[in-house]
Amino acid sequence: MKPRQPSPEPRIHEKRRGVRLNSRVPVAVEWDSPGSETRRVEAFTRVVNPYGCLVVLSADLVLEQRLRVVNLATESANSGVIVWKGHHRAEGWEIGIELTQPPMDFWGLEL
Repeated sequence: MKPRQPSPEPRIHEKRRGVRLNSRVPVAVEWDSPGSETRRVEAFTRVVNPYGCLVVLSADLVLEQRLRVVNLATESANSGVIVWKGHHRAEGWEIGIELTQPPMDFWGLEL
């Protein structure tokens, strides 16, 4: 009997937590700007999951910016941080936000 050889192809594991869902949820994103002024921009999500979202914002924010996401449909809010910044589009910047301590029903959707 021949010894079993390991597979030449590495196993790839999905790194994302939770299911992603293309969904337009109305949100407000709030953050403190220099001078202690709170800024607020309203937008729609493009993608949501239990731990965050992808949104296009007219504001040019930076990675690791701390902010607050308000789900305007459910009127719930959660703190978050920018973990990804994509391309600039006509309507604004693609921004990936990770929610800090999200309840699993934050989006009001079954994920």
